[in-house]
Amino acid sequence: MKNLLYRLFEHQNLDRDESREVMIRMAHGEYNESQIAAFITVFLMRSITIDELTGFRDALLELRVPVDLADYNAIDIVGTGGDNKNTFNISTAACFTVAGAGYKVVKHGNYGSTSVSGASNVIEQHGVKFTKDVDLMRRSLDACGMAFLHAQFFNPALKVVAPVRKNLAVRTFFNMLGPLVNPTLPKRQMLGVYNLKLARLYYYLYQQIGADFTVVNSLDGYDEISLTSEFKCFCNNGESIYTPEDLGFKRIAESELYGGDTVDKAAAIFDRVLSNTATESQKNAVVANAAFAIRTINPQLDVATCIAQAQASIESGKAHAALKKFIEVNS
Repeated sequence: MKNLLYRLFEHQNLDRDESREVMIRMAHGEYNESQIAAFITVFLMRSITIDELTGFRDALLELRVPVDLADYNAIDIVGTGGDNKNTFNISTAACFTVAGAGYKVVKHGNYGSTSVSGASNVIEQHGVKFTKDVDLMRRSLDACGMAFLHAQFFNPALKVVAPVRKNLAVRTFFNMLGPLVNPTLPKRQMLGVYNLKLARLYYYLYQQIGADFTVVNSLDGYDEISLTSEFKCFCNNGESIYTPEDLGFKRIAESELYGGDTVDKAAAIFDRVLSNTATESQKNAVVANAAFAIRTINPQLDVATCIAQAQASIESGKAHAALKKFIEVNS
């Protein structure tokens, strides 16, 4: 690792094979926490290259515990995190909204490292027990349209680096990797990222791997459709810019999406959204993200139709029913 770090400190890049090898060795516990922290820090000071990101992804997919749910043709809805906005769990609430609308979702999530409440935090808060049992995941998908894969259960590297990421408490390239290494390898992905440079990187990668995808970035820095500003959308058909008003929504103040300073507070907002008792702003942010996920599944639908489906999922109680059934099956 020492020689590798010297190279990186001299502004050299790793090729794809070198990146794969260092990630595999990291997963096997060959580096201590100080070495891992130094390695991660390099990529806080310069942009990651496509070869480096692809090599890291190669390693994580090679080491993963594979999960075959391909027959469901489900979608993953996820944000990279790292936007320093500390919102409530918008993408996870969007997952249950999409499931309530009748679609299949395989959510790959982890504990928050740069925010109070990651997907795993809010799921666990509801008494759900994480599992590797594929049969249980299938029962969950059949019962409520939603399965959850806790990232650390399926990839040793993510577990090894978790303490370092938590202690650093800043976004790292592992935020970028999470959406790329869902163990089910879903062909459909709705992804939120925190800047346009990263959005274009994913745009390129998703085209290479042949996914049906939507990548979104709110231009004021949210890793989701926040409705606090215009947002850029990249998908298989190209790229577009939308305003909240284009979707029929009022613009939202940042304070209205704040998730609070504890998991309890974030989970309470999450519950109110799905039970249709949240504020209009909180609900609309979830609806917008769910709508673009639905459009990823059904690109022939216009945005207004997808928004209507997402709204109906929450207002009819189907999103909340999906959450209740998910908790019942997975607790």
